Amino acid sequence: MALGLRALNRFAGSELIDRLGARSASERVVRIGAHRGFQAAGTVGRTFAKRSGGGSASRLKPARTGNGLFDLTPDDEQEMIQSAARDFAATELRPAAEAADTACAMPEGLLLKSTEIGTTLLGVPEAAGGAVEERSAVTSVLLAEALAHGDLGLAYAVLAPAAVSTALGLWGDADQQATYLPEFVGEDVPTAALAVQEPRPLFDPFALRTTATRDGEDYVLSGVKSLVPHVGTGELFVVAADLADHPALFLVESKTAGVLTEPEPAIGLRAAATGRLVLKDVRVPASALLGGGDPDVYAEAIRLGRIAWAALATGTAQAALDHVIPYVNEREAFGEPVSHRQGVAFTVSNMAIDLESLRLTTYRAASRADMGKSFAREAALARKLTADKGMEIGSQAVQMLGGAGYVKDHPVERWYRDLRAAGVMEGALLV
Repeated sequence: MALGLRALNRFAGSELIDRLGARSASERVVRIGAHRGFQAAGTVGRTFAKRSGGGSASRLKPARTGNGLFDLTPDDEQEMIQSAARDFAATELRPAAEAADTACAMPEGLLLKSTEIGTTLLGVPEAAGGAVEERSAVTSVLLAEALAHGDLGLAYAVLAPAAVSTALGLWGDADQQATYLPEFVGEDVPTAALAVQEPRPLFDPFALRTTATRDGEDYVLSGVKSLVPHVGTGELFVVAADLADHPALFLVESKTAGVLTEPEPAIGLRAAATGRLVLKDVRVPASALLGGGDPDVYAEAIRLGRIAWAALATGTAQAALDHVIPYVNEREAFGEPVSHRQGVAFTVSNMAIDLESLRLTTYRAASRADMGKSFAREAALARKLTADKGMEIGSQAVQMLGGAGYVKDHPVERWYRDLRAAGVMEGALLV
């Protein structure tokens, strides 16, 4: 708790706050952080005790549409969040990335440290303990992009619990929010994840093999989920399952009978400690159904997840470009920098062009989501660019370093592996 309070005080004392004219907003964050810090200090042993919400669920207000123009300029609070995330990525994620990738596990305590920048608060209404009043997918995109500039695998691990808190904020009923959200707005955030992906080729998130069958007052879930982060230490999962020929989301606690895990080696996202979540006749109460089983809720979750993965790919692709440019300018061959060769210069230029197309499409999709407009097309475009251009930028980064790009002396080989994963993942994150 003391570490978190010191970090919050340093944040509030930053000259950047006054320069942005956001002193009042920062003071509100400090008050919220201090209050939650003392709450977390009195928590001994986590239990998700069922509570009654005593009324309607809390929801974030729609974002203001302004003059209707597509404006990419971050506001003061978004700049603060983005700046804090960049600093966290540079000081915490980037130095730990190589060891975490090798160990297939994030460093101990890193998830706790991430609460200092409010990763799980952005999707939680202020009435439920969050730090914001308006929904902002754009802010979540800026946060994800900044974190992925440090490392995509660790950013995935850090943001996985935020997907669950966001899902509860968007679609949870009053009782579900009362039961689970208090755990996500303190410092001791539960290890949680959204499990959609399944282990089969050409996975379609709208054709699930994991099933949910009604049995009296309960649902019985059976199936296997793939590449789930924190699977071995997870405490709460939001699981996608087919319910009467349409997909739906269910809240599943890890202590529930029939919830099993198994390892699943992968070439990318290794720092997130991914694995398979095996559900063998897992019985959950009817109250575990999220969003009333509405197919539109599930479709929105998939689209928001695709935007989130595009944001992560943007951040890591930017890191690859930032690494390649100084390398080709400094690396000499035949008496001159290799960047003087047209083949190299044009390749780096194309990397930058593809990166900007991915970034702008992702921002536009998030912006339309905030304004309550249809964003299915934009999310699909972001998904396509993530799968094609994200992987290509990673591949070209390796190519530009030649033989040095293939070995672990440079991080581009890890970024390439993670960018390939970002192009095939479904769900797991939300903005």
